[in-house]
Amino acid sequence: MRFATPLCFGLIAAAALGCPAHSQDDPDQSLRRYAVHVVRVPKENWTGYGIYLGNGLVLTAAHVAGNKYWHTIRVQIAGQELPAEVLKEGEFSAVDAADVDLALVSIDDKQLPVSLRLRRMPICKQPPRPGEEVIVAIPEGIARSHVISPALIPANINPKFRTAISDVATTGNSGSGVFDADMKCLLGIISAKISQPQIKLENGHPVRVTHDVAKYFVPAPIIAAFIPPEYHF
Repeated sequence: MRFATPLCFGLIAAAALGCPAHSQDDPDQSLRRYAVHVVRVPKENWTGYGIYLGNGLVLTAAHVAGNKYWHTIRVQIAGQELPAEVLKEGEFSAVDAADVDLALVSIDDKQLPVSLRLRRMPICKQPPRPGEEVIVAIPEGIARSHVISPALIPANINPKFRTAISDVATTGNSGSGVFDADMKCLLGIISAKISQPQIKLENGHPVRVTHDVAKYFVPAPIIAAFIPPEYHF
């Protein structure tokens, strides 16, 4: 059985993207300004990610935000931790194609520095293309990757998981932003790790292990359709 699962959180992502310090004036590094941490309350032992779109709006994965009836969330941005309100929430599902693993939340942008309040992150107009170079950003750093061909995704995976990036070990986890490397627009939000079991020999005995194939991201056209019209800018 091959499967897609919501990603793990925490130190793995931070270490993978723990790049040497660079000036955020670099166009690639400047994407980190939009990357935020999303923290559930009561606090759990992991930290999720999200992307600041502008106008006090943050986009993350639905399973990062959690069920709003059980959790509240806070957003760590620009050195502050601000309360957040869930405006719209989808749901992660490995089966139902209609479920969208996205959550749109709002924060009080009056508490942000003016330099950040004036910023807007556009959603890419074009869908992802196989081979396209991308940048994945979290607050701690960035990593380059590329969109893989849908033909490389295991055939029995739900068709909605066909937009994915390679380099599983070196890119961010759930809620991280995937950006077009040239246009610097938001191409997607990372949602799930696609894995498949393998059998290998250890000391002459077969051992079942899990091989990570790719990371699925919710693509720009689905993001654009998910965000209510009143929040478009």
